[in-house]
Amino acid sequence: MRTKKFVILHSNDMHGDFFAEVDTLKKEGKEASVEKGTLIGGLALLSGYINKVRREEENVLYVIAGDMVQGSIIDTEYRGISTIEIMNYLAPDVVCLGNHEFDYGLPHLLFLERVANFPIVNANLYIKNYNKRLMNPYIIIKKAGFDLLFTGIITEKVIESINSQDSLIGSFITLEEASREVGKICNAYKNDDIDLTVLLTHIGFDSDKKLAKLLKKEWGVDMIIGGHSHTILEKPVKVNNILIAQAGVGTNQIGRFDIVVDDDTNSIVDYKWRLIPINNKIAKPDRKLLSFINSFKEKVDHKYNTVLCKLSRKLTHPKREIETSLGNLISDAFAEIAECDVMFVGSGSIRVKEFGPVVTLIDLMECFPYDDPLRRFEITGAKLKQIFEYIMRPENRNSEGECYQVNSKVRAVYSDKDRRLLSLTVDGKPVENTQFYKICLQNYHFNACKKNLNISQKELLESGRSKVVSTSAREVLEEWLRGHQNIDKRVEGRLVYK
Repeated sequence: MRTKKFVILHSNDMHGDFFAEVDTLKKEGKEASVEKGTLIGGLALLSGYINKVRREEENVLYVIAGDMVQGSIIDTEYRGISTIEIMNYLAPDVVCLGNHEFDYGLPHLLFLERVANFPIVNANLYIKNYNKRLMNPYIIIKKAGFDLLFTGIITEKVIESINSQDSLIGSFITLEEASREVGKICNAYKNDDIDLTVLLTHIGFDSDKKLAKLLKKEWGVDMIIGGHSHTILEKPVKVNNILIAQAGVGTNQIGRFDIVVDDDTNSIVDYKWRLIPINNKIAKPDRKLLSFINSFKEKVDHKYNTVLCKLSRKLTHPKREIETSLGNLISDAFAEIAECDVMFVGSGSIRVKEFGPVVTLIDLMECFPYDDPLRRFEITGAKLKQIFEYIMRPENRNSEGECYQVNSKVRAVYSDKDRRLLSLTVDGKPVENTQFYKICLQNYHFNACKKNLNISQKELLESGRSKVVSTSAREVLEEWLRGHQNIDKRVEGRLVYK
């Protein structure tokens, strides 16, 4: 038996989390060793830890399971180019696509791929007319005399947003289809010399487990390293003899597999996994990388560091599955501009957990980076109830679904036990099935309305009274904030679950 030890470091959903922060919270339990005031996260400390492991260990790989871009004003200003340049500095061995890699459009993604000095793999995005894959479907990395195969799978959400922009792009997006694409790669390229097979995904932790069940043993997939659902684990799960792991969100932590691979059986014979907290107690910051990131930050600060307004207090958005004070602020602002009865704001489009009290233009752009049109429609009360019953169902609130913040006119009560909408009022009055109501959506949610809201574009448009309220939601929010000083919002029970 010939075995070799490898270390696989993995990140996902980094979302432009470039800078370290001071930890102001007193830790208890397992995290008690981290002192208050410790610097946590940021790419300089993350790079410092990766460099340390590369020095200490012989066979190290660093992989990223999607969503490198978005979430930072630096990323937004440079349309992801700055992020890819910074990732070049980290030098990952292989990366898979996440949904936010498509935020600047498909042509720009192809440009970003050319900027990248690292391989980006995806097996299930196709150019329809030619049945050709958009990206390299796999890569075989040779290390220490062993051959390691990596391939990648993307989430269904991406495909819906792409298809609305570019009809040339298609995919095999269901889990069953995705599993067959993995099978194609393994059948074609996993010969006796392939010692380890790793699937990088961006489909969410629950979907990773379902996908693992569909993979045939003969394909020899050893590990799934995933992203998208921002899942924090105490230990990997094993499904169908496949190890599945994820590393939360941002750069405050990194996943670490120490594995022993057997060359004869092409399998993992021993492993240890840890979620490593990134702080200045575990690694020294990479000063050159910090200086490189600051070169972007200085230009951005000079352009955008102006005060828009001051709120009466700090507003928060801790989880996208619940009503939040920051979500209420944004949905109320849009509802006022759109003059609608119900404003649906995608919770995932709010990219920060805290906002204010002093709000700069940089704060706004980091909070709400999506420069998307706002569209208003008129639908019946019956269809409005249909939407709320769909978006409030329990399986949509599992960190992989598309959740929404709504404006102050709305009160919706849902029973988890009975799995139904108990009541829905607008402006204090019960919603009537035959009455028409004005609703407003971000353009992304119009494009993906059937899956995310359980209503088709045809149904949204059939009244004939639709309107593009604004071509830029962020500009609307910027102007609204300038005109509203000392505003306050609280969690009011707009969305109630019983």
